[in-house]
Amino acid sequence: MAVRVQEADFDIAAEMKLLTRGRTDIGAIATFTGLVRGGAEGGGIAEMTLEHYPGMTEDELARVEAEAQRRFDVQATLIIHRVGALKPGDNIVLVMAASRHRKAAFEAAEFLMDYLKTRAPFWKKEQKADGTAEWVDARESDTEAERRWSSGAR
Repeated sequence: MAVRVQEADFDIAAEMKLLTRGRTDIGAIATFTGLVRGGAEGGGIAEMTLEHYPGMTEDELARVEAEAQRRFDVQATLIIHRVGALKPGDNIVLVMAASRHRKAAFEAAEFLMDYLKTRAPFWKKEQKADGTAEWVDARESDTEAERRWSSGAR
């Protein structure tokens, strides 16, 4: 299990290599990388600032990662979430789930991302190209996706 909250960028290939080093019981790795949107599709986002409460955030991410380990037949998981000021195109989050077979890896990665989008203790502020800024909450579609895990559905 691995959780990191950091300002620095991450290297996806290097992280995958670390996750699987010395492991021969892994047959599948599902990954998700979130990026800062910009331009017209992102509402003209010029910068995104992510804040967190050090210590509490890492503890909560470790808790949900442990829950994913219990729910799904995975051999290893990784969550890296960046904080600080980010520009369009920058990496925000990396989730990896490694398992013997693809289904568990996909499900665990999706479970972790649904949690990160709705309940993880991060605060996101988007600065627009026009100079305005707003704090952003989870979208209803993200909340609906997360609810299915609470109901026990997969």
